[in-house]
Amino acid sequence: MRVIHRLDDILRARVFAITCGYEDAEDIDSLRDEPGFRLALGKLPGSGVGPASQPTMSRWENAPTTRELARMMAEMIGVYCASYAAAPAAVTLDINDTCDVVHGYQQLSFWNGHYGERCFLPIYVYDTATGRPVAVLLRTGKTPSGKEAAGHIRRLVRHIRRYWPNTRITVCGDGHYGRPEVMAFCEAAHVDYVFGLPTNAALRADLVIVTAADVCAVRRAEESRVVLRSYADTR
Repeated sequence: MRVIHRLDDILRARVFAITCGYEDAEDIDSLRDEPGFRLALGKLPGSGVGPASQPTMSRWENAPTTRELARMMAEMIGVYCASYAAAPAAVTLDINDTCDVVHGYQQLSFWNGHYGERCFLPIYVYDTATGRPVAVLLRTGKTPSGKEAAGHIRRLVRHIRRYWPNTRITVCGDGHYGRPEVMAFCEAAHVDYVFGLPTNAALRADLVIVTAADVCAVRRAEESRVVLRSYADTR
């Protein structure tokens, strides 16, 4: 017998399963006849066809194309912009990636040496003033290159400016977003930025930085600190 599941039923089953701690689509097969799960989905125990099977769930999750994923992210940015009653004069957006550990060899998962885990490394963007999510992008477990990061930020800025053409945008992020490609885009697009910058030969030769680093190292040793951060300005 051919069974056709409604898309909202497939989505609801997947969300409920994840909420209950069943993250793998294979768990759906063991939950199909679980009375509480069926009732949550509006189905009586022992009656009719249960939730979609794991193969159906997997095909549904892999169905969106790259273009459709980009459109979904654009819609999310639209929801964020609509959360303001009027266009703000300025916003500061924090871009960061977060280690999402996998429990197998899922497609696009990679071993990440920094985190010591096999993972995805999705990118999250938040409004620092309100904490509201702006965009989320599921991606592979490797650190984004400068070209990739610049592409994501370029699309983000383009979508926001469709709603707020005159809003001043500041982007901040960790050191691996402080790449030449990213900074070049921000300067060309009149976007302010604050990025971390890994050490390099120019910084190590700067007397101000070297002095501040030495003082910090001495204080850390004298005070038996595990971590001690210090700050200095240079040009």
